[in-house]
Amino acid sequence: MAYVITESCTKDNLCVEACPVNCIHPTKDEPGFDEVPHLYVHPEECIDCGACIPVCPTNSIYVLDELPEEYAAFAAANAAYYN
Repeated sequence: MAYVITESCTKDNLCVEACPVNCIHPTKDEPGFDEVPHLYVHPEECIDCGACIPVCPTNSIYVLDELPEEYAAFAAANAAYYN
């Protein structure tokens, strides 16, 4: 997994729009959008392009290798969303 989205995500979908491979879900038109606390990066579909990071207004997206320790649980949560 290249990127991890954390709890400060506001689900504004700017990262979804920036992603060239559509690996961030759920989108506003997908079932379950209102129920999830934040968006998730698909660990196998992400191509590590980084397009999502500069468009995130809340700085909620981290490179996995740079994820602060206090957000470690979000790496597992992002992966679990797709299992």
